[in-house]
Amino acid sequence: MKRKIGITETLFRDAHQSLLATRLKLEDMLSVAEMIDQVGYYSVEMWGGATFDTCLRYLNEDPWERLRVLRKRLPNTKLQMLLRGQNLLAYRQYPDDVVDTFVAKSVENGIDIIRIFDALNDTRNLERAIKAAKKAGAHAQASVVYTVSPVHDIQGYVKTAQELAQMGADSICIKDMAGILTPAVARELITQLRKAVDLPIHLHSHSTCGLASMTYWEAIQAGADVVDTAISALALGTSQPPTESLVKALQDTEYDTGLDLALLAEINSKIKAVLGGYQSPRISVNTEVLVSQIPGGMLSNLRAQLEQQKLSHKYQEILQEVPRVRRELGYPPLVTPMSQIVGTQAVLNVVTGERYKIKTKEIKDYVKGLYGRPPVPIEPEMQKKIIGDEQPITGRPADRLSPGMEAARAEIKDLAASDEDVLSYILFPDYARQFFMNRK
Repeated sequence: MKRKIGITETLFRDAHQSLLATRLKLEDMLSVAEMIDQVGYYSVEMWGGATFDTCLRYLNEDPWERLRVLRKRLPNTKLQMLLRGQNLLAYRQYPDDVVDTFVAKSVENGIDIIRIFDALNDTRNLERAIKAAKKAGAHAQASVVYTVSPVHDIQGYVKTAQELAQMGADSICIKDMAGILTPAVARELITQLRKAVDLPIHLHSHSTCGLASMTYWEAIQAGADVVDTAISALALGTSQPPTESLVKALQDTEYDTGLDLALLAEINSKIKAVLGGYQSPRISVNTEVLVSQIPGGMLSNLRAQLEQQKLSHKYQEILQEVPRVRRELGYPPLVTPMSQIVGTQAVLNVVTGERYKIKTKEIKDYVKGLYGRPPVPIEPEMQKKIIGDEQPITGRPADRLSPGMEAARAEIKDLAASDEDVLSYILFPDYARQFFMNRK
């Protein structure tokens, strides 16, 4: 029996976020947008993640206008975004009214599918966004963040997926941000999910350590419905497996995608032509991630920052410190914002020469429970070292937050021309304000 596999193309979001520091400009996306609309992808991921702040901070682009323009150029293709649950597109939690408004405006401006995740797999941090997405008429895709630790196992991931299904999720995505999901584990995980959850299963991975293509093949055979790939000019390395290669591998099998390789080749040729204006991405296999579990983008940023501070000689020591800090913090998955929180603390521990001599505000907030529940409770001694005698909260963190939309409107005043502008300001106040002033 034939089972057509869907392909989510990541060119406009994760591919360039992983390889080009999210710097791909809208004008270059438009050079291939109409052709991409002809391919027949399941969806095109083109918003969310780091694209929003990069538009404001570096590209002098309005992220909302990018969404609207691409919506017009891709009328036949579902547009997809990545949302960090209650954190939206930033690094802290936001009140429910802000989440509701952001999701509604995202859908109003053109988003069809919202992939929602929480760095801790704390389902309480996904529920509001799931319900908001469904209310707005979007497809709510809830993610299970994959990681490896002594406290994470297939049974736990299946339980999380079941909770998300009960919240109303329309599909489940296994989000392997570090590219460490092995083929054998993928087969077992997808098999168990198929038995436990009556929803489409999507798989997202990265080619960082060279496993992803093999993992996709096993996952597809086990029942995965959709996988994420990138057009080959921006594939591999810390990006996704190449679209064309997977399409060819599945061609004339029971999983045939039905996508046109000749059209994909033409798209790839055009993207190659515009990439000359960007710094060439470094494509390599990095097996360090199998131990550190640090996503590829974070590894490259860490290396660059250490070079700037003339601390490159500390790199290996920091890589060894990251798993240690992660263990002490209850094994959080290393995805935004936890990858940054754990990584920064590891750097401070090594550079100062005294572990936890300096503690960031973010790590204190995490231990206080302001990001959600850690996978396992933090040891009392470590908790005391970081936050003293203060007791962590146990409830849903966002329940402590006051409504934010009206207060933000009052702050930004007439610099904001729309609710979309107000939301930009809430998420990234400094970058948004400067953008609005330049626009005026």
